[in-house]
Amino acid sequence: MINFEFCNTTKVIFGKGAEMDAGKEIKAFGGHKVLVHYSGTFLQENGTLDRIHKGLEDAGLEYVDLGGVIPNPRLQLVKDGIQLCKTEHVDFLLPVGGGSVIDSAKAIAYGLANDFPVEDLLLGRTTTNKIAPVGCISTIAATGSETSNSMVITIEDGMLKRAYNNDCARPKFAILNPELTTTLPVYQTASGAADIMMHTMERYFTNTTDVDLIDRISEGLLTAVRDATPVAVKKPDNYEARATLMWAGSLSHNGLTGTGRISDFASHKIEHELGGMFDVAHGAGLCAIWGSWARYVYKTNPARFAQFAVRVFNIPENFFDLEKTALKGIEAWEDWCHKIGMPTSLRELGLTPSDEQIEEMAEKCVATGDGDVGFFKTLYKDDVVKIYHMSK
Repeated sequence: MINFEFCNTTKVIFGKGAEMDAGKEIKAFGGHKVLVHYSGTFLQENGTLDRIHKGLEDAGLEYVDLGGVIPNPRLQLVKDGIQLCKTEHVDFLLPVGGGSVIDSAKAIAYGLANDFPVEDLLLGRTTTNKIAPVGCISTIAATGSETSNSMVITIEDGMLKRAYNNDCARPKFAILNPELTTTLPVYQTASGAADIMMHTMERYFTNTTDVDLIDRISEGLLTAVRDATPVAVKKPDNYEARATLMWAGSLSHNGLTGTGRISDFASHKIEHELGGMFDVAHGAGLCAIWGSWARYVYKTNPARFAQFAVRVFNIPENFFDLEKTALKGIEAWEDWCHKIGMPTSLRELGLTPSDEQIEEMAEKCVATGDGDVGFFKTLYKDDVVKIYHMSK
């Protein structure tokens, strides 16, 4: 186990009706005028937005709305939001939705607190630990952005999907009411659950030794999500399955399962280019990529993949052939993806990228890491090209 720092300052308010506490929490954190940030029309249609507005009014808070967030949130809306907040003298941001909405709000909050363009953060031109206060109401179990330090935004010029991570971006509070997730389409539920699994797996596949404590925590999270997801897909109003997924989403990406180890995150960077070029659902894109990444790298440390197979998917261990056990674990993951309706190839995702598009995605991917990505096995452009082709 290597040295680490872990500090998660987000206050979690979990359970039925928890969204009604938003106004009280914002006042406690010193807010006066709130930007309510969201996507689509479903919050208006199901009455959630009206309830949130009333809660803010009852707490004596002013607010202004900004909708329009789309999956793989765009920089232009962030810029529009920054200008709106400055004009309206907003001092607190309340995203209501999933990771795209929360990330968009975080980007707006960075823009409010700093004098440089947000794209400078995303492109690595500058850094900051200053951000306007953000609290959130989550409506999907997926990215874990509600308690994480990360933000991912798509820059329209070149369709670059880029991230910035800093602990200042952890929301002041996260309201998690599993009931708000029951009306999600099945595809979104499954895609979100896959993202939860992947956030843990990106940290789990490490070459750092003596990390069994966090391994066991990670394996417990993975098996819980493994079992809860098919229930939530078949019975959308099953509260316990939804609650498991919602809490797991936060635990998977708040940093805990990465403590004491070097994480990988190559699959995420490879998928980000799919999202940037083709606008696919993030979790589904990860499912389409991961099996090919795994088969490309598993010989680096077959024992780790065999451990994943045995402990997470109950594959009998073959002591005489760890590679065979490892491959069965990869197959078990793909079987689970199919069970919940997720793709395991680009073809199943509905994509047939050309050789030129694959070259472009690979080039952009490794550019985020100064020429290489990944830590389980260092991947260069040619490696990423091969993984894209394997996943077709």
